[in-house]
Amino acid sequence: MANLHLTPKHVAQLGAYIREQRESAQFSLRQLAQVAGVSNPYLSQIERGLRKPSAEVLQQLAKALQISAETLYVRAGLLDEANGSTPVRLPVISAIMDDPELSLRQKQILREIYESFRAEQVPRDGSSMTADKPAVSGE
Repeated sequence: MANLHLTPKHVAQLGAYIREQRESAQFSLRQLAQVAGVSNPYLSQIERGLRKPSAEVLQQLAKALQISAETLYVRAGLLDEANGSTPVRLPVISAIMDDPELSLRQKQILREIYESFRAEQVPRDGSSMTADKPAVSGE
């Protein structure tokens, strides 16, 4: 998740959205960069669509702009959008993202691991392994 898989068009759209939110909040580029804890040149590159921000940077920007981090995650392609408005997260992802005991980096890693497991294909014979029913040889 640290390196989002966005097309240049999506990166540009995300940057434009962040710029709109910054201007709406009446922040200068320098002010938002300082409040969000990112460098001024890096924020400028994000807004111009030249850089793909990490989930952590998106969260910092959302906090500084006082908007939902989920809004930026949807715009960045980290979350899916259902019916054009409400972000949809799997219950496991929700639990990971909402856990106050985990750092943002830990949340990112757990999410990446979970999503990689979900992306694995079911075996060709249609069977699947579950935690309560492990595959045992010789049965």
